[in-house]
Amino acid sequence: MSSAASLPALFVSHGAPLFAVDPGETGPALTRFGAELTAREGGVRGVVVMSPHWMARAPAVMTNPAPATWHDFGGFPQALYELQYPAPGEPALGGRVLELLHQVGIDAMADDQRPMDHGAWVPLMHLFPDATVPVVQVALPVRWGPAEVFAMGQALQPLREQGVLVLGSGSMTHNLAEFFGGEREPAPYVLEFSRWIESAITHGSLKALLDYRREAPHAQRAHPTEDHFLPLFFALGAGGFGEAGASPEYLSREVMYSMLSMDAFAFPAFHAAVAEAA
Repeated sequence: MSSAASLPALFVSHGAPLFAVDPGETGPALTRFGAELTAREGGVRGVVVMSPHWMARAPAVMTNPAPATWHDFGGFPQALYELQYPAPGEPALGGRVLELLHQVGIDAMADDQRPMDHGAWVPLMHLFPDATVPVVQVALPVRWGPAEVFAMGQALQPLREQGVLVLGSGSMTHNLAEFFGGEREPAPYVLEFSRWIESAITHGSLKALLDYRREAPHAQRAHPTEDHFLPLFFALGAGGFGEAGASPEYLSREVMYSMLSMDAFAFPAFHAAVAEAA
């Protein structure tokens, strides 16, 4: 259950690794939002993030106290490989995540060696550029679908009351076969898919969202595989999606490289909660 004092959950499209050095409009929007979260009473105690770049056979949780910055990509400019995001881990927070998952029957394991992949550190570079907020990653289990990932997010709702930002890092659209097409204007299918998802979230249509591959326009083209879309359900579950009156607060609707929708939103809306508290 959310309250005016709790943090929202957050979904961020991390796009391509170039997002680290080519922030477009989305990077500054995340920086502004991160600064507002940090400035609130109590600040941000930690981040729990799901990235599609950690997929595991079974649920797993990072308990590494000092996760390395993993440059898990190839063929990009050298400047990207020189970037570091030295945020600490927090084994105690990882243990709390494990406890919450175990309480709902999700048999997750600790991983004290896991580094931070770019699905985590690239958006966090924009959200919390000083790299002082502790980070715990959770794995996206192979063969899990929207309903299972949503349930995992639901299990972690209590963290929001404890100053922890639960973050799903993926991509609103992710058809990399079209990445080097040379087009710059947003592809129509990208806009149609993204705005259908926004409408479904705004109207609380969980059933339609869970069945998005049949219900949403151009779903197969937007996501030939759904790994980069599943963190959205992690964020919605953690945000208490389905509660009466809750709605998203969009931070970005930018489209990069014609086919990468960079949608980012908080759920429930952070500024509505601030206004209610005031």
